[in-house]
Amino acid sequence: MSVLVQHPLPVEYDDVRIEVGYRADLLVNAVIIVELKAVAKLMPIHEAQLLSYIKLARLPVGLLINFHTARLKDGIKRLVNNF
Repeated sequence: MSVLVQHPLPVEYDDVRIEVGYRADLLVNAVIIVELKAVAKLMPIHEAQLLSYIKLARLPVGLLINFHTARLKDGIKRLVNNF
């Protein structure tokens, strides 16, 4: 298993390329991005952030995990990139 921490995601717009536009918290086996949070409630902006990351990385799926819950399983959300 391969896990990269703070994996850089490049951003391209027109003719401009920024090599480290964003940083994904975890990239697991080059297949799934995991975004970690510790907030009272997940907001739509958190989902938008993860969707942006999986689209930039051209990956099919990502996990949003919030550690600020009574039961960890209640803080996990799976998001799918519909290319």
